[in-house]
Amino acid sequence: MLNRWDPFREMMTLRDAMNRLLEESFMTPTTRTVAETIYRLPVDVWETPDAFVVQAVVPGLSHEDINIEYSDGSLVISGEIPFVEHENATYHLRERWYGKFQRVLTFPTPIDADKIEAELENGILTITLPKTEDVKPRRITVKSA
Repeated sequence: MLNRWDPFREMMTLRDAMNRLLEESFMTPTTRTVAETIYRLPVDVWETPDAFVVQAVVPGLSHEDINIEYSDGSLVISGEIPFVEHENATYHLRERWYGKFQRVLTFPTPIDADKIEAELENGILTITLPKTEDVKPRRITVKSA
């Protein structure tokens, strides 16, 4: 199956890359503590004919720990993973991330905000953002005269 070239998708990819570059360039580790750093939540985003789907891994969180907002074409996912200090323990390895996280995503086509759904199952957050009816592909039948 051939995929049609979508200039908006290319621009969004470039925009995300530039945002990452700018975020990483101006963060100086000496001015921010670990508690002040906002983690950029990694996500997978894919598109179907009817919707965009966003998935993120958020281990150990419940649905009350995650905030999701959609406004003016942008989806904002945020929350916080608390750090638990273990008494009388010496860490030999600490690879998991803790603290505040946030991710802002924009979409190239209009979204039906009233039909957005979010589900959390086994530490995987799945958000489905249905496209508005006017942007969904429709098949037109040709009638003979």
